[in-house]
Amino acid sequence: MVDELGKIRRTHLSSSLDPSLDGQRITVMGWVTAVRVHGSITFTTIQDRHGPIQIVAKRGVCADEARSILSALKPHSSISISGEVSKSDRAPGGIEIIPHEIRVFSAVTKTPPFEPAAISIKNIDTRLESRCIDLRREPLQHIFRARSSALSAVRNYFLDNDFTEINTPKIIASATEGGAALFSIFYYDKEAFLAQSPQLYKEQLTMSFERVFEIASIFRAEPSRTNRHLAEAISIDLEEAFVDYNDIMERVADIVMVAADAVRQYTGFKFEPPNTDSIPQYTYQELSERIKDAGSNMEWGDDLHPSWLRKIRLEGLYFIKDWPMGPKPFYVKTNAENPDISESFDLMYNDLELSSGSTRIQDRHTLKSNMQKKGMNVDSFEPHLNAFEYGMPPHAGCGIGLERLMMALTNTENIRDAVFYPRDVDRLGP
Repeated sequence: MVDELGKIRRTHLSSSLDPSLDGQRITVMGWVTAVRVHGSITFTTIQDRHGPIQIVAKRGVCADEARSILSALKPHSSISISGEVSKSDRAPGGIEIIPHEIRVFSAVTKTPPFEPAAISIKNIDTRLESRCIDLRREPLQHIFRARSSALSAVRNYFLDNDFTEINTPKIIASATEGGAALFSIFYYDKEAFLAQSPQLYKEQLTMSFERVFEIASIFRAEPSRTNRHLAEAISIDLEEAFVDYNDIMERVADIVMVAADAVRQYTGFKFEPPNTDSIPQYTYQELSERIKDAGSNMEWGDDLHPSWLRKIRLEGLYFIKDWPMGPKPFYVKTNAENPDISESFDLMYNDLELSSGSTRIQDRHTLKSNMQKKGMNVDSFEPHLNAFEYGMPPHAGCGIGLERLMMALTNTENIRDAVFYPRDVDRLGP
C-alpha cells in the first residue's frame, strides 16, 4: 500500500538539523540509503537533497509498528518521517531522529542494480541504464551540484559584463559549419538539420546587441567512441563585436576562472588554475616543431593529436593559437601577414580541448569565396550572406564545451559522468 502525501510537509532539510533542535518534533523526507537491524534497534539512513539523516528506532522508545516498517524497507524507498530530534555525537550533524510516524510513498520491492552509497561502479553502462538512481550517489551529486554552480557563475559573468543572453534555433535549413557531422530530420515536408552550433545566428546578433551569449544544446553526428565525445552536448557560446581573437582568449580565461572558483567549494575538487594572464600561449608552428623534435611524424596542417601533446609534456591550461587555415571553417579570418594562418585558438587542459574560437570574417565577398573553395552550396547560405550587406562589425567569438570543462574542473575521466542523460553513437536512452 502506498501512503499519500496528504497535508504533511517537510519541516527541515538535513542541512538545517543541529543539536539545538534537541527534543523538537520535526518532519523529514527523502530516500532510504541504508537499513541496519541490530537486535531491538533499527538504524535507518535517509538522504535528502543536502545530505544524510539518521533515524534510530529502538524497542520501548518508539512504536513497534514504526520499527517494523523501517526494518522492512529496501534502499531507494521514498519516505517521510515525523519524530523527535535527539542529540547524538555519532550521528551525521550530531543528531538522530526517533520516529513516531512513517509514511512510505514508494516502497522498493526488488533488489536495486547497485547500492546508493556505492562510491564507484566499474561498468558505466550498468549505471546509465538506471541513471535516475545512479544520480543519487554522492560522487555524482557533487559533480552536478558543481556543474550547476559553475553555470550560474558563468551566466552571472556574462550579465555583469553587459552581454545579452540569446536563444537561437536548433532546427536549421543548412549546415552551420559545413561538413557531414549533421543529424538530418523531417521538418514538415522538407529536410532539416539539428544545429551544430549557434554560429551564424550569434554572428548576426552582434549587429544588434554587440555582445551576446548562449548556453544550449549542440548536436554533432560524429561516430566517435571515446570518453570525451558526445552526440548532444551543452555549449557555452559567446560572440562579441569590435574585438579579435586575442580579446576572446582573455574572455575565455576569465570564464574558466569564474567556473573554477564556483566548483572549488565542493569537497574533493582541487582544480587550481593559474592567473588569467599567465595561461601559456603556444602557436601551432611552435608546437608542431616540438612534436617533430620529439620523434613524431606529422606534417603542416595535421591536427595535434592528444598522444602528440602528451609526448611533449603539455599539462594544465594552455592556448594553441594561429592554426593553419586549411581545416578551419569558412567564417574564420586569415592572418593579415600570412594567408596560410588563421586568427584562431583552442584552449586546452592537458590533452583535452575545452574551447575553440577565432576572429570572424566580416566581408561578404571573402566569406562567399571561402564557401566556394570548400565546395559548399552558397545558395543555401544566402540569407546569412545578406546580413553582411548591412554593417557587419569586426567580431570574434568562441564555444566552450560545458561537459569537457566540468571534466577538467572535477577530474572526471568519462564525459558521460558530466551529463545527466548522455547521448552518443551507441546510446539513445534512457
